[in-house]
Amino acid sequence: MQVRVWGCRGSLAAPGADTVRYGGNTSCIEVRLASGHVLVLDAGTGIRALGAAMEHDPVDEVHILLTHLHMDHLQGLGFFRPLFRPGVDVHLWGPPSPVQSLADRIAIYLSPPLFPVALSDIPATLTFHNAPEDPVTIGSATVRAANVAHQGPTVGYRIEEEGRSFAYLPDHEPSLGVDLADQPPSWISGHEVAHDVDVLFHDAQYGDDEYPNHVGWGHSAFEHVIRFARKADVGTVVLFHHDPYHTDDELDQLLADAHRRWDTDHERVCLAYEGMTIVLDSGGVRVSSPITR
Repeated sequence: MQVRVWGCRGSLAAPGADTVRYGGNTSCIEVRLASGHVLVLDAGTGIRALGAAMEHDPVDEVHILLTHLHMDHLQGLGFFRPLFRPGVDVHLWGPPSPVQSLADRIAIYLSPPLFPVALSDIPATLTFHNAPEDPVTIGSATVRAANVAHQGPTVGYRIEEEGRSFAYLPDHEPSLGVDLADQPPSWISGHEVAHDVDVLFHDAQYGDDEYPNHVGWGHSAFEHVIRFARKADVGTVVLFHHDPYHTDDELDQLLADAHRRWDTDHERVCLAYEGMTIVLDSGGVRVSSPITR
């Protein structure tokens, strides 16, 4: 499978000169499978550019896997061009709710007065699914989800193909009220999704000194990500969901501090950036070169 980052900012899009290297678009990741199927993880503002790119490489079927329905993970959906192509099958997956169906919850955003086009008027064929607790097959991959610690119904996803595995936990606070070092794996939020994966994309919104002012907000500090990844025996960790107030230079410093404090392998702990690609196949895991100042 090939993974590409189209948006890695958290909470709010943050375009500007200070965020141009890592990017200002909110969460969106494209996963291309060996079978040719396309998975899209979250529909933040980054999905707009992905949809535009698909005009030159059109698909007849796409699966959009939503971790949750906070606006930074949904607000690009109405600008995803394949939605407006008749004949395209768009499968929307998301966390279940005991109160409303996934379609009804998405329609709150994709309808007036928040959006000029109602969900029912989208030309593509839409099919809604609850995020799969048990593994499901999409093309050449197996996909499953699990509930994780965040505000509101939220899941993380695990994708496996041809002996390789990838996990996506963009909004996650596994350290809430606990010391990860003291917890058995079965008690740690997200562990079953991330255990022994080749590549983990994980929420790293806060610096370690910032987190005490944001406890319970649903996000992690760099320290928590490193502890979580070690507990889960992860191969490569990609720090994701950058705070909208963090400039490129501040992100560089946060990463350098983390490497220094935790003595981490620079190739195995890195920052997500727009345009980043990762290939996972029988030859191993290949991550595109980190950006330079």
